[in-house]
Amino acid sequence: MTSEFWSLCRRRYGEEATAELRAAFDAALEAEKLEALAEFAAGAGHEINNPLTVISGRAQLLLRDETDPERRRTLALIRAQAVRVHEMIADMRLFARPPEPEREPVDPAALLGRLAEELGPEYARHDISVACIAEPGDASLDADPVQLHVALRALGRNSAEAIGRGGRIELELRTEPEEILIQVRDTGPGISPEERRHIFDPFYSARQAGRGLGLGLSKAWRIVTGHGGRIDVDSKPGHGATFTLRFPRRG
Repeated sequence: MTSEFWSLCRRRYGEEATAELRAAFDAALEAEKLEALAEFAAGAGHEINNPLTVISGRAQLLLRDETDPERRRTLALIRAQAVRVHEMIADMRLFARPPEPEREPVDPAALLGRLAEELGPEYARHDISVACIAEPGDASLDADPVQLHVALRALGRNSAEAIGRGGRIELELRTEPEEILIQVRDTGPGISPEERRHIFDPFYSARQAGRGLGLGLSKAWRIVTGHGGRIDVDSKPGHGATFTLRFPRRG
């Protein structure tokens, strides 16, 4: 809808009614976009995965008997890229129609501790340190531990890609009376206001900020909102970024 249309609505119906109408319109538009993406992913997945399977299988077959080092590298690259395309299609389908969370009591402090142990050695070769700031306590989430791990790992990977080399990622747990907050902070180049508007859009590429092409942040957003939470982003260009995941406390 154009800005002129919403201005007309405000004059005719008032600010509050227009805000409610716009929120309902945005929600319906988002639902239609996700449904269209799901239909596209289902059709594209079927049509693209079949030739991908042939390409990957033939490359693997040729690789088995190939002895020339250069040709082996080429065949391995062909197979790896075919697998990458397959994974991107699978991610797109999961984003559009994710499975319902299999909820159980989750200790967020323990989850962050395990994630830091997992990411630390992986990013150490790029001189990126990973710190966990989470004291064990009575905080508990009603969540799917596998999905939550996927979301947090995607945010960690996003931070590492933004930093590139030499920096720090912090995973922090905070509790408030009504919410449990999980923060992922990095010392990367930050995100501009324009990029923040699109950062959770599928395949949006904020390359100016060092954030890559893909569905990582979109998956994280989808998982968090599927748990009844939200993600806030606080960042200024040149001053890193903080992603705050907000979840309602268990009753």
